[in-house]
Amino acid sequence: MPIANIAAILTAVNAAECLMEVVSGYTKCQQVAQQEQTKRREIVAQERTASLGVIASAYTEYKQVAEQEQTKRREIEAWEKETITKINAQRDLLMAYLERSFDERSENFRSLFKVVDQAITAGNNEQLALALHSITGIAKSSPFKDLGNLASVRSALDDPDHEWKF
Repeated sequence: MPIANIAAILTAVNAAECLMEVVSGYTKCQQVAQQEQTKRREIVAQERTASLGVIASAYTEYKQVAEQEQTKRREIEAWEKETITKINAQRDLLMAYLERSFDERSENFRSLFKVVDQAITAGNNEQLALALHSITGIAKSSPFKDLGNLASVRSALDDPDHEWKF
């Protein structure tokens, strides 16, 4: 065999070895590319999982805050009803007091004017002066002066034996 053929064979072997290295390098590159792609997929999966965790956490927090706010609204509504009930009770108390005090004043004025009529008919000037003085005194006094202390008014209204004085 001639040397030239051996040289050609050696060149072919060298070329084959180089080609094997290139193929081997390409295979290694493909493996590295696949590993990187796998890592990217893992990272994306982890990010998605983390995102879902954040969303779930935010939703849970939202539900807790919503429940707390709903509880606060219920407490405010209960306080509102209670306050309105108290205001209505105080209004009713005040109206009852005013009705009773004005009824009492009206009755006092009627009876005193009867006394005035009787004194005029009888010609009794002393009795007339006393009756007119009483009428003037009642007219000067205000039925609202005792409203400053609603506790005493409430206890007076609750007491059926209370005597109203004006």
